[in-house]
Amino acid sequence: MSTFLPPLDAQIHPDYLVDMKYITTLTGMTDKWFYALIKQNKFPHPIKLGRSSRWRLKEVEAWIKTKTN
Repeated sequence: MSTFLPPLDAQIHPDYLVDMKYITTLTGMTDKWFYALIKQNKFPHPIKLGRSSRWRLKEVEAWIKTKTN
């Protein structure tokens, strides 16, 4: 099963839901690192869709912005 991964420079609606593969590709960090941050309430909690986890793109981008300022 392949995961849709939009181009990182694409214009995407801010409420678009992204998966962990997108987040790790965007940031270069590992999924384990992000899940540790979630446990510490330092990264947005996922939206659970069945067994899948997704994040709102706008929340991920806001988190990245706080880390790059």
